Amino acid sequence: MQRYCTVNRLRIGGGAPARLMGVINCSPESFYRGSYTPAGGVHDRAVAMLEAGADLIDLGARSTAPGSPPLTVAEEAARVDAALAELDGTGITLSVDTRYPEVLEVCLRHDVHAANDISGLSDERYAMLVADAGLPVFAMASCREPGDPVGLAATMEALGTVVERCARSGIDEYVLDPAVGRWTPSRTSEDDWELCRNFSSFLAFGRPVLAAVSRKTFLGDLLCRGPDERLAGTLALTTMLLDAGAAVVRSHDVAETKDLLRVYEKMRRV
Repeated sequence: MQRYCTVNRLRIGGGAPARLMGVINCSPESFYRGSYTPAGGVHDRAVAMLEAGADLIDLGARSTAPGSPPLTVAEEAARVDAALAELDGTGITLSVDTRYPEVLEVCLRHDVHAANDISGLSDERYAMLVADAGLPVFAMASCREPGDPVGLAATMEALGTVVERCARSGIDEYVLDPAVGRWTPSRTSEDDWELCRNFSSFLAFGRPVLAAVSRKTFLGDLLCRGPDERLAGTLALTTMLLDAGAAVVRSHDVAETKDLLRVYEKMRRV
């Protein structure tokens, strides 16, 4: 039986309906410019996403796309601090997308409910901050650097390591992320397709699994389309990942993905 994860009273996995995580990027460097939300617009963007059907919001301020311009930790922290200040007191369920403990410390001054760590808790200081704060975590398959395992076997091994890190840190509320995406130069589009075709394998750990494929490069490589034109491909793949057991979907396109989820749930009813 799959364990579930609770984020601000929102149950993820364990038989709950698939949840929808809306993405707010406070980074103008983001690979998909349609997701960028400048300071002063975060509150309205978050409310609009909730009204469109998001269950929670994932907020970050650093682009992780290959070739992104450098950004200091202090700059990331300042961006996140300003964005979260717009949401304090709203009750909106929030995860914060950062890999740096210094940034997470700033986030903990605000009303946040989960951490999203693309480093998979490889930083012990970060892991202890999460544990001490009692935060659930979305933890990505990573050994030493974000998304560094290549291929299915290496990804399974990395997820096993992430599970061990959670146990060692005393973190029992978490969702696993198999790290689909062009995280390192050694990874190819075919590596991403292999992970997607074998997505159900990640359920072996008995934990909810995150589908985070929204508008990513491997879709563009197949379709010969830029980030602005990858919505249809994203939705098609998302349906298949739901069939493979995804418990939560991370999306730039909340309204369209919510429609997909409603149709999907309707078709599954007997």
